[in-house]
Amino acid sequence: MKKVRDLMTKDVTTADMNSTITEVAQSMKDLNVGSIPICDDNRNIVGIVTDRDIVLRSVAEGNNISSTKAGDVMTDQIVSVSPETDIHEAANIMAQHQIRRLPVVENGKLVGIVAIGDFATQNIYINEAGDALSDISKPTRPIH
Repeated sequence: MKKVRDLMTKDVTTADMNSTITEVAQSMKDLNVGSIPICDDNRNIVGIVTDRDIVLRSVAEGNNISSTKAGDVMTDQIVSVSPETDIHEAANIMAQHQIRRLPVVENGKLVGIVAIGDFATQNIYINEAGDALSDISKPTRPIH
């Protein structure tokens, strides 16, 4: 059985709560990613900022993105897994919580991140990744 540690990205760029949204968005652009974990000085994860967080909690609110801090828009209810989590369980967690990226935490410290796309690279998990993505993409309320 494959574990999350076998698929996760280990070299994860992070930001801190005082990073500006502009800095976080620039990191996302440079890395071609949709989220940046927010960590304290000891690499304990305290939140995550997604591209969606920036749009809905800052831009749509009319906030000045050059002065808005990551801590103001981050999601602080973190769903994470350990490096020893089974890949199937991780895919189910993503589907259950409708998320595309899972921080990987060991002893309270961020050690990696696994994304829905990481599952798609493994042929044996392609159906599970598709099922998870389908569940993730379901609207939580009717679209008008």
